Amino acid sequence: MRLVPPLPRAEHAVEMLDGPAALDDLSRSLAEVARLNALFGGRLITMAHVKRLIAAIPSHRRVTVLDVGTGSADVPLALVRWARRAGRPIRVLALDRDLPTLGIARRAAAGYPEIVPIQGDALALPVRPRSVDIVISALTLHHLEPEPAVRFLVELDAAARSGFVVNDLARSRSAYVLVWLATRVFTRTRMSRHDGPLSVRRAYTPGEVRALCEKAGMFDVRVFRYAPLTRQCAVRVKR
Repeated sequence: MRLVPPLPRAEHAVEMLDGPAALDDLSRSLAEVARLNALFGGRLITMAHVKRLIAAIPSHRRVTVLDVGTGSADVPLALVRWARRAGRPIRVLALDRDLPTLGIARRAAAGYPEIVPIQGDALALPVRPRSVDIVISALTLHHLEPEPAVRFLVELDAAARSGFVVNDLARSRSAYVLVWLATRVFTRTRMSRHDGPLSVRRAYTPGEVRALCEKAGMFDVRVFRYAPLTRQCAVRVKR
């Protein structure tokens, strides 16, 4: 018997990032999110799974990646830097719905012609089916309630030829405490300190993510949990 009940999901809660915000506040908060993503291994987890998918693609062919909900484009930047070192031709479409956020991503990606910022809705991706090799998304799933989350997964899967990687927080009481502490120690903005812990409460558990994938018609998705990092990754490899 559980001594402490599971942390319930905060349905329909709204993060400050999802509403109107001053550009300076938005820019500083996105920079803090990127820093936390680097410090606590979230970016490395995405990169590890993406590299495995890329390894199955012929080395002479340019790899195309779509990053849905790119934020400050920290993952596309890391991916392009790795591809340059590895000698892998690559093109990354950095997609975000919010124009101010996309402007921040565009400035961050200046000097990286491999990265193409595009505006678009995660629930109606502006790409043709199977038009990119790999679709990735980090810290976007928890912003969606279950029904749109299923649509989101369907859209990602339809766009990808080789597979997708969805990285997000994993909801638990310990994750809530860890993220609350991290945002107090490593961030300064009110937006980050408000949204970080709330993001955990909005996130899904690994079991819930599996159920969302199955509802989307995908029964071969593997969900990897990284409890010490408060993260999980849903990965589909298309054979």
